[in-house]
Amino acid sequence: MSKIRRNIRTIQEVSAEFQSRGKSVAEWARENGLNPMVVYDLMQGRSAGKRGESHRAAVLLGIKDGVIDDRAGAA
Repeated sequence: MSKIRRNIRTIQEVSAEFQSRGKSVAEWARENGLNPMVVYDLMQGRSAGKRGESHRAAVLLGIKDGVIDDRAGAA
């Protein structure tokens, strides 16, 4: 289990970082083993990132404080 603690960022801050790095949301999602549509839904406010892959994406993006269970899906 990995505890990731960061300062919580806004969607606007995350978008600005993608823009400053010249990286697309889809590219970042693939690099992190995530479905790009899950990340787009978070970025557009269509998902709250409460469970599963959307939770993992929200924590990795830094828009939510939380725990990522590395054992999830490793059955």
